[in-house]
Amino acid sequence: MVDHRTPDRIAVRGIRAHAHHGVYAFERDRGQMFRADAVLELDTSAAAAGDDLDRTVDYADLAQQLHAVLNGDPVNLIETLAQRLADVCLANELVDAVEITVHKPEAELGVPFDDVTVTIRRERR
Repeated sequence: MVDHRTPDRIAVRGIRAHAHHGVYAFERDRGQMFRADAVLELDTSAAAAGDDLDRTVDYADLAQQLHAVLNGDPVNLIETLAQRLADVCLANELVDAVEITVHKPEAELGVPFDDVTVTIRRERR
């Protein structure tokens, strides 16, 4: 029998860092604020049954890792940044899939706007 349950999710939203990602020299020079959201899909039933942190994702540790990537080596595209963040999440063998959204609210668009985002979803292969 196939189990069609909706996967359990752990979300960490709004991780912020002033970083120097971007294609343009002025973005690399002065930097700007970036935000990231991560929504992990995994089975949390074993952790819940045993009330055991070792059987789930430690979201405090994950947040530190994601912040390090967000604040780390500059990339041209937020698509690349999103992939690097997804790779961090999928490095945990308990994570089956992840959705990452990278926000670039201070992008230079030449028009009023609220936010620019890239959202990707990756599954364990």
